[in-house]
Amino acid sequence: MKEAALLLSTCLLFSLLPSPIQAARQGQDIRCGACRALVDEMEWAISQVDPRKMIQTGSFRINPDGSQSVREVPLARSEGNLLELMETVCERMEDYGERTDAVNNRKSYIRIKSRNGEATDLSEATLDSRVTASLKFACEAIAEQHEDELVEFFSHETENVKDKLCSKRTDLCDHALKIPHDEL
Repeated sequence: MKEAALLLSTCLLFSLLPSPIQAARQGQDIRCGACRALVDEMEWAISQVDPRKMIQTGSFRINPDGSQSVREVPLARSEGNLLELMETVCERMEDYGERTDAVNNRKSYIRIKSRNGEATDLSEATLDSRVTASLKFACEAIAEQHEDELVEFFSHETENVKDKLCSKRTDLCDHALKIPHDEL
């Protein structure tokens, strides 16, 4: 009798755990969501820098002909500014909540705190500190592993960075084209 009860409780425990396929998909959903949130946060942070501010880049050495290889670029899209933004952007993952699609059970991540203090609709989002911790961890891993790609994409104004970076360049999102552009 004890063996049957132990077997039943073990089966019940395993039925509560996600299958390996579900666990892999949840991991992919969190990485995709973190990438898309990172892109959104980087684009917003870049937009907050005065577009008139410029920075000189290049070599300050004087060439044999007396010229210098210095050029001016917008501060917002300079490599130094982008690297600085990437160091803090993942802290903002705590401003996101999780939403589950009722049809395909895929997870997506939406901003739950507005940037300007306005009220936001939280009816579709689940707030969970474990989810935001996972999102932050995934964001930090993406920022570290794909630093060169991030700098490359953000140093120039590019359309559809979420899809280009998160799907095509890094393969973090296999379903990104099915996610509406207002979501992450």
